[in-house]
Amino acid sequence: MSETSARVAVIGSGIAGASVAFGLVSRDVAVTVFDDAMAGQATAASAGIIAPWVSTSTGAYYETYAAGGNFYPEFLDRLSALGIPELGYRRSGALVVNEDPTFLAEAAHLIRDRIAAAGAVAGEANECDSANLRELFPPIAADMSGLFISGGGRVDGRTLRDAVLTGAKAYGAGLVADTARTITAGTSGTWSVGTTSAVEDFDAIVIAGGARSSEILERLGHTVAITAQRGQLIHLGLHGANTSPWPTLHPLDHHYITPFDGGRVVIGATREDGVGFDVRTTAAGQKQVLDDALRIAPGLAEATILETRVGVRPMSTRPSGLPYAGAVPGAPGLWLASGFGAGGLTMGPLIGDGLAAAILGQEAPAIAHLGL
Repeated sequence: MSETSARVAVIGSGIAGASVAFGLVSRDVAVTVFDDAMAGQATAASAGIIAPWVSTSTGAYYETYAAGGNFYPEFLDRLSALGIPELGYRRSGALVVNEDPTFLAEAAHLIRDRIAAAGAVAGEANECDSANLRELFPPIAADMSGLFISGGGRVDGRTLRDAVLTGAKAYGAGLVADTARTITAGTSGTWSVGTTSAVEDFDAIVIAGGARSSEILERLGHTVAITAQRGQLIHLGLHGANTSPWPTLHPLDHHYITPFDGGRVVIGATREDGVGFDVRTTAAGQKQVLDDALRIAPGLAEATILETRVGVRPMSTRPSGLPYAGAVPGAPGLWLASGFGAGGLTMGPLIGDGLAAAILGQEAPAIAHLGL
C-alpha cells in the first residue's frame, strides 16, 4: 500500500498500536485506533526504563532494544513539537549495582562497550563507591558497588501512551473506545472492523493487541509465537523525599527500582508465565517484589504502599526472542506489531515508526529482521 489516501485500522492502543498510529498519521494516512481499555495492558502498568545498555539481553534482541533507545530523543522531539506538555519522561540516569564487585566489574566492561557504541544518547559511565551510591539513591544497601550511566532515563507508560495518542489525534487519527468484535477480510486486501455500534471498511489493518494479538490472529486463521506473562509492580510513597533526580536502579537481575516525581518509587516486577490473562494481585507476587526491592534498598522499608499495577506482557517465544513487526503472510493488508516483552516502552516507538513506513511501501531497515 503506497497511497496516503488509504484508511488503516489499528487494533490496540498500547505503545505498539499508539506508535504505529502516530507513524501513519504523521505520514498523512487516515487512521482509526480501536481499544476497549481492557484490564492488563502492559503499557498502562509499566514503569519504563529507557537504558537498554544495562540490560542482560544479548544478540539481535539487544541490538533492537538499543536501536529503540537511540531513537528516543528524536521521537520525544516529534511529540514536543506538537506542543504536548507532558511526556512522562526524565533523563535521570541509570545505576547498576551489585553486592559482588567482581560480578559488577565483569558486567561493567560490556556496559562500557555498549555505551561507547551508542554515543551521546547513552551518556557516560562512572564507578560509584558506597558514599556516591547513597548520594544518588539514599535508600540503597550499604554493601553495594555501582556504575552510574548518565544517559539512562525513565518513563511512565500511561503518560507516554496518552501523549502518543494525543499526537496521533492532533494529526487527525480517530480513537474508538470499543472492542473490535469482528474483523473480516474483504476483496483485494481490504478489511472491515465491527464494533457494537458500527462496521467500518479499511485498506489495511494492524494487529497491535499486546498479549491478545495471538488470539486475534488465530481467529483470522494465522498463528504466531506470542504468549502472556504477568507482571506485578508496587508503587511506594516516600513522604517528603525529593525522588525526582534519583536514577533507576538495576541489580543485574530480573527486578528493578524506578523513582518518579513526588516521592513515588516503583518496584518490580514479577515475570509470571503460564497464568494467562489473570490480572489479580497475588500475595506471592507482592512478597517477591517487596523482598527483591528491600534486599538492595532497605531504606524503602518504611515507605507507604500506594498501589499495585498488574500488566500482561506479550512475550515472543520464537527462538530468537525477537518481537514481530511486519506483514502477515498470505493475508494482504494484514500487519502485526506485538511480542515486545518487557522492552516495549523502549522498542515500541522505533518499531511503530518502522512499521508505518513498511505499510506505505517505504524502506524500513529498523524492522527488516522482525518479519513473520
